[in-house]
Amino acid sequence: MLLAGCASLDIQQEAAKSPAVTPVALEETLTPAQRKEHERLVASYGGAYDDPKLRQLIQDVVARLVAASERPDLRYRVTILNSPAINAFALPNGSLYVTRGLLALANDTAELASVLSHEMAHVIANHAAIREDQMKQAVLVSRVISDVVNDADLGALALAKSRMSLASFSRAQELEADAIGVGISARAGFDPYGAARFLTAMGKQANFRATAIGQSASADSADFLASHPATPERISIAIANAREYASPDKPGERDREQYLAAIDGMVYGDDPKEGFVRGQRFFHPKLGFTFTAPDGFTLENTSQAVLGATTTGREALRLDAVRVAADQSLAQYLSSGWIDGVEISSVESLVLNGFPAATAVARGDQWSFRMFAIRFGSDVYRLIFAARELTPELDASFRTAAATFRRVSIEEADKVKPLRIRVVEAGLADNVDKLAGKMEVPDRPLERFLLLNGIERNAKISYGEELKIVAD
Repeated sequence: MLLAGCASLDIQQEAAKSPAVTPVALEETLTPAQRKEHERLVASYGGAYDDPKLRQLIQDVVARLVAASERPDLRYRVTILNSPAINAFALPNGSLYVTRGLLALANDTAELASVLSHEMAHVIANHAAIREDQMKQAVLVSRVISDVVNDADLGALALAKSRMSLASFSRAQELEADAIGVGISARAGFDPYGAARFLTAMGKQANFRATAIGQSASADSADFLASHPATPERISIAIANAREYASPDKPGERDREQYLAAIDGMVYGDDPKEGFVRGQRFFHPKLGFTFTAPDGFTLENTSQAVLGATTTGREALRLDAVRVAADQSLAQYLSSGWIDGVEISSVESLVLNGFPAATAVARGDQWSFRMFAIRFGSDVYRLIFAARELTPELDASFRTAAATFRRVSIEEADKVKPLRIRVVEAGLADNVDKLAGKMEVPDRPLERFLLLNGIERNAKISYGEELKIVAD
């Protein structure tokens, strides 16, 4: 909570008169129930991210938006979340949350203002309270499915339907929040076309992520990109809304230089403290282990597990941790029924790099699984590989990958540094390809460079132009 209090901003109407508002500790403004919900949300997104430059920028932007809104009497608390995910959301009590992944995607202060004013609009229009009720219902449905339904396919179908229902409910209110948010942003003096630009960036991000994990861009998901779809129609409406307040040739403040200065040096991607992905390798310095996925896999680190998939979508993996009683063998654990279809004859005890482990095969109607349980410290790590067709060659590659699970030394862990957003000025000879070549990312540097800067492949780079790259 000390971290959360430092990284959260408490802003109300008086902030418009005095931009240098001192953040108020959350424990002084939240009820016990609200504090518990805040702690849960912050923990699920890797903690709060504290950066004085970012804190001051967001404080100033929200103060202007509050003063220009329909409800300048409302109080908002903004927390920056230490997550590479692209997300922003609001709770009924006026708590606003924005991830550093979203901040990395935005390219100017007007785009940031469009996101914050959109979420404020949900509070003003009481959407957040309605959405909270829907979310509780969806969670209840999910628990019933996980506790009662034994048919994995049926359970997945029912859960997907509940998520689609929630996302559809949210989408029905997005246009209203867009319109309110554009008005707030424009009255505050920001470029109202920032909303359309950021929606366009989100659409490209959705396509980028979808192709990385072998899914179509329209695949069902209950995240921010699903409930805030950047469809051409929605972008067109956002532009039309903006034209009610300003013409494209005189749009208002974008404050690009100020924004880029604020995010310069911000952590990009996974924070090493929470574990991170570098290509096919997952490394967790704090917990002290590393693991390398088979060739062809793309990994994603989430708060619950490390997930991976091939571009075809025919192979996948999951790495997570559970508690298993010390007196229960790992072979017994794999046979205990926590996953259906285990072939008892395949259960095998082994040692991986000095750690007790066990492995087994499980088969379902459409998927087969090679599972490993590895005892590491007080936890047991479950490494589960899934394949549409578990051939001997594929099974051998899964075994080889599991054998890469090992402890990392303190010296090795201390050397790990996070990747960061670095703002650079283009030189006389710089072009898109040269600048993309400076991206210290594990894959798709050109695509990531274009996406981060909101530019096209054929963009002309001007001398002295400030652009974002990723480096350590």
